[in-house]
Parts: sequence; C-alpha cells; structure tokens
Amino acid sequence: MNAMPPVPPSPELDRLRELLHADKVKLGVHIRKMNSLGTPVYRAFENVAPAAAILVGSFGSTVLVHWYLGAAVLAAGCWWWLTKHMPRVKDGVFDRTAALVLSNQAQLDYWWSRGVLSLYAKAASGQEYAAIRKHDWRQWVLDLPEDLQTLGAERREEE
Repeated sequence: MNAMPPVPPSPELDRLRELLHADKVKLGVHIRKMNSLGTPVYRAFENVAPAAAILVGSFGSTVLVHWYLGAAVLAAGCWWWLTKHMPRVKDGVFDRTAALVLSNQAQLDYWWSRGVLSLYAKAASGQEYAAIRKHDWRQWVLDLPEDLQTLGAERREEE
C-alpha cells in the first residue's frame, strides 16, 4: 500500500482551508492534467464510455438505416458531449482534486510541485494576489492581508 507518511498539522493549510471556505481565495486546477490517466481523480468510465456509446450509436445508425442518420446521431452526440457531459466532468474533476489536495499537506505539496494548482485572492484595495508553481504556497498564504474581498459575490455579479 502506498500510504502517504503522516504529516504534522499545518497552520498554513488550515488558513488556506478557512480562506477557501469563506470565498476569500480561489483555487485553480489544471483540468486537463488532472483528468488524465494516472491521476487519482481520473475516472476512465466517465471519459470513455459516453464517447464509445456515441460512436457505436452513430455507426449502428449508419449501417442499419442510412449515413444521414449516422451523421445526425454523431452530431447530436457531439453536441451533448460538449454542452452537457463535459461541464459535469470538469466540475467533478475540480471537486475531486480540491478534496484530495485539501485533505493532506503532502498531497497539496505534491500536486503544487506538478503545476496543476494555482491560488488567487483580491484585497479590498483592489490589489490582486496570485500564486502558481514557482511560488511557495505557504508563504503566499501567510503574506495575504486580512482585508480580502469575498470572491463569490464578484462571480455572481458577472453571471
């Protein structure tokens, strides 16, 4: 079993969790990297099975009826894939990644070093703070001012 070694409690991770819960900091996840074979959040069934069903349906319609129907089934399947299915996959990958990296400091350190995570915050003064792989996320969290804007309200205004 490949268990992560125990890591002592981290005040930086605790503060990051609090800021994320209060919508003062946004977590960014590189969806394409995390939705790849070999990551713990990848689900092969949600990626492969729908595409296979669309192709089998299209080929079956072409063989049994006419290529017009096969093309229509393929077009409808692609529309469904892009507009209905992929947003759910993206949200699922984000949620699973967030739960994974916030569960353990070692996980956060590992995925941070792989460049799949980013952090963003905005102060009440308008100053923006961002952290990516080249930054130390611990120091970034500690250096954040106390007067951060709530980012959730800003997002709702744009919609």
